[in-house]
Order: sequence, then C-alpha cells, then structure tokens
Amino acid sequence: MERIEKNLKDQMKASNTVSYPDFDRMWSSIQQNELKVVGSESIPLRPRRRKQTAIVVGISVALMATPVYAALTYDWSSLLSYRAGIQSALEQGLGQTIEQSVTNNDITLTLHTAFTDENRTFLLYSLDPGSSWDGKQVSFDHIGLKDYQGNLIDGNYSHKWNAELGVFQGYFETEWVVDGSKADVEFTMENIRFTGDGKQIINFDPHNPKTQVFQIQKDGIGSVTLQSFDQSGDKMLLRSAVTFTDPELQHRSWVRIQATNDKNEPIIEAGTPIFGTPGDSGEFLNQQIFKSDQLRAKGTQFQLGYDRTLGTANGTWSVNMALSKKQLESGSFKEELNIPLDQAPGGTEIHEMIVTPTQVRLILTHEEKYTRVPYMKYQLDVGGTLLNGGIWYVPDQSDRTELRFEMTGLDAASLTNKPVSLIAKHRVDEHAGDKNPIRLTGISGEHQSLTTNIAGYPITWTYYMKENNLYVESFSSDPAFGGVNQTYYFDGKEPNYGKSAMISLLGNGSNKEMDVYENFDKSELEIYIWHYTTEKPEDELRVQLKNGK
Repeated sequence: MERIEKNLKDQMKASNTVSYPDFDRMWSSIQQNELKVVGSESIPLRPRRRKQTAIVVGISVALMATPVYAALTYDWSSLLSYRAGIQSALEQGLGQTIEQSVTNNDITLTLHTAFTDENRTFLLYSLDPGSSWDGKQVSFDHIGLKDYQGNLIDGNYSHKWNAELGVFQGYFETEWVVDGSKADVEFTMENIRFTGDGKQIINFDPHNPKTQVFQIQKDGIGSVTLQSFDQSGDKMLLRSAVTFTDPELQHRSWVRIQATNDKNEPIIEAGTPIFGTPGDSGEFLNQQIFKSDQLRAKGTQFQLGYDRTLGTANGTWSVNMALSKKQLESGSFKEELNIPLDQAPGGTEIHEMIVTPTQVRLILTHEEKYTRVPYMKYQLDVGGTLLNGGIWYVPDQSDRTELRFEMTGLDAASLTNKPVSLIAKHRVDEHAGDKNPIRLTGISGEHQSLTTNIAGYPITWTYYMKENNLYVESFSSDPAFGGVNQTYYFDGKEPNYGKSAMISLLGNGSNKEMDVYENFDKSELEIYIWHYTTEKPEDELRVQLKNGK
C-alpha cells in the first residue's frame, strides 16, 4: 500500500512538470491546415470525455442523493495550488455549500462546495472508492455538468488521493457560467475506471540508429515506433509514436518511454520532455532527451509505461443542485477598457476586465486573427500586490486572447479603488522569413553543416538522410534568436513544408529545431525559412489599466 501511495504521489508531482508543445508553431500549422491541435493549460487537467455510445447503468443498486453534513474538515490547499483564487475564497468563507452525497456500487461521490461567478463555475468534490479499492488511480468515461435540458457542459477535472482520509479530493472547472442569478444543474460521473501502472518491456537498441517498431497489442495499445537522434552535449533524443487499438485510451493514458540502469534504477531525462502531441494519423507523439552514455551503458533496459485499466464500476453518480451567484456577487464587476496595446501586433487592444472574488480576466481583442501576444510572463499589480497569471487562447475565438489571474491575497473590492497595472515580461516576437534560399548540397547519410544569416542572426544548419527521409536541424549560437519556425521548399510553384521532428518550447533557452521531409530522393535542395522568433528575456511592459481612488 505504501509503495502504491508513493508511486501515486510521485506521478502527481511529475505530472506538474509535463511540458506541452510549442503552440505558436501549432497555430502556424493550423493556418496551413497541416495540424489540428486543441490548446492546453500549463498544468495537467483531465478533459471531460464525450461518450458517443450508450452507457450501461448498474441496476442492482439504487442511487441515493441525500444531504450529508461533513464531519471531516478537508484541506484543499494542495489540490488548489494552481487555483489560488478558489483557495482564497474558501478562506474568506465564500462559496455555496452543497454537501450532498450519492452512493452506488460501494463508491460514494460527495459534492462539497460550488463557486460560480462571471468568470467560471468551479466544484469541489470527494470520491470514496469503497472498501474493495486497493490504491489504484481512477478515471471516468464522463464527468461534468448537465443543464436542466440535459445538455452537456464542457470542463476539466483534477484530483488527488488523500491517504489519511481514504478519498480522492477533486475539482471540476468549466467556462460555463450561470445565465442570470440561479440555474438548476446536475453534476454527474459515468462509469468509473480503476487504473494502475502498465508496463511492457521493449527490446530497444540505443546503438541502432534505425527506426525500431514494437508491437504491444495489449491494454488498448497497438504499437510504439521509436527513433533516436544524437544531440550535442552527449545527449540522445528519443522520438516515440504510439498507436492505440482503443481510441478512448489515447485521451486517458499517459504513455511514455522509461529506461532503467543495470541496478534497476530509473534513468532521469536530461531535458524537458514533451508528451501527447497529436500525429497526422491519430498517433500519440512524444519526445524525450536522455544522456547518451546512460542509455548505451551495459545492462540498460527499456519499457513502455502507461496507465492501465484494471477494473471498472459501471453506473452513474449524480447530484442535483441549484447553483447561485449570490455568494460571489459582492465585489464582482466588469469594466470596459479599450486600451490599445501598441507593443503587440495585429491591432491588439485590452478590451475588458472582469473581476470576481476568485479570478481576474483581461479580454484582449485582435483585428488580425491568430495574433499572438508577444510575452511569456504576466502579472497584475494591484496597489503593490502582484497577482500571477497566464495567457489563454480561447477555442473557436481566433480574434481574442484572455489573460487570467488568480485572486490571491486580495478581495474583489480592492480592484475598485486601487491602481491596477498589467506587467508583461520576456518578449518573444515572431517574424516572417526572407526569400533567401538555404542551399543543401551533396545530401547523403553523412551529417553536413553550413551557416547562414537572417536579420543578422547566425544559423547553423545540419542535414542528413535517414531511412529515405531528409532531416534538417537548425541552431543559433546567439541566445537572442528564438528558433526557426518551420522550413519549406518549392515543388513547382507550391510550397512543401517540413514536418516538425522536434519541438522546442518558447522561452526555455533552446533554439534548436528539426524538420523532416519524408520520402526524399534528391541530392540537392533549396529550403526557405517560413517564420522565426527572437527573444528579449529582460524586456518588460507595464500598462496602466486603472487609476486608484
């Protein structure tokens, strides 16, 4: 039991460090209709899943939903480390008390507290998995809200195991807000899956540079394709593509390559990993960087690690409630700003500020679609108190960006009479490439290099053939250069864009990129830079939003 709890805690800690793809590059790809990606948060939230098939509901146990007054005091602070505004509201005694439970198949769902305001709806719940549960993780076929007409309401959830109390503590969060002051809704979970660590040994040979394919055909996983690339600094990039025989598993399971040394100790990655990039054919793409000598050492073993379904509890757990904005009305307000942000491209302006006791949102609008606000870090200065925040790209709203700040250490009324300023730091700008070609000659299996310049920045290109594919790597010795954002060549009059074989995260200090041209059969090629980025880590922008009273 202790081992399982430790593994779960380790996984939770590790999940907060999972990195996500370069969304700027993906926005570019979306514009070219090459890659379809859904934006993600900087922390791991589990998306609510839509079920297209009928749910088989257990008929042997009647559902019960009765008020329960909790005898236990729950500490939510660890779960809410990235939702500090909710924690702050809890400490102020805000939030709508629900405290209703429903039990089915010896599993009890309790809905504790609800927060609904002009920015979001947020629910705190606990799940007691019952006496038969032996320490595994849980997931759901569906979790979320339904309105009074039965329509599903999108959202995300996250939960953690509380070993002392023997329950999962979790939250469900949605962009949906109550229209008016009250709304009848239903919080529901459908079909609970008990999951644990799945492992499959793979006979990967790190000395073999060729693509290696391993058939898994178990636990919903089809196969894993592994490619290795030697990197500078005695590092090796492992690029894996995972296919699934159970498409639902792709949205529930965290699949990754794990390596252990001759003492069966885990080999830690030597660079920031990126998991879950969607491939062209629905595969699950990962990139992980290790020290080469560790992977090639005698006795190193490799395995595929993933979340494996060990059992299911079919049924529905539902709690009906009347959500009310009353608790969070005090201090909530909207203020139209319409402040031009001349430092950002695309005709950007700060249109509106929405303030509630849990969160502040700044709504930015753009005259040009898919405009990226060129900063990496954001804060609000409220009379000397700093609120940390981040940027959100709103799905299906290509002419709008949101900056969201958790209300920490302040009440909403503070923003009515104190000066408020937006602080943006670490500027990253995107630029269109030029018309100067980079000529690659004598293309073969040997690594060859050349150096070019763009806008005064030196770029070293390394290119080579590998299994009928041309790989083109780019790197600059100037840290102010952010990286090449995709290359292309002309096939007649039509541009042929390289596919990303390695993704670098903006602002992480690395400007190395790698494109691949598949099924390439030429010995010479002229390529062009589509876009590139530049970085100014010390750049800071301050915009006055409100004057204090």
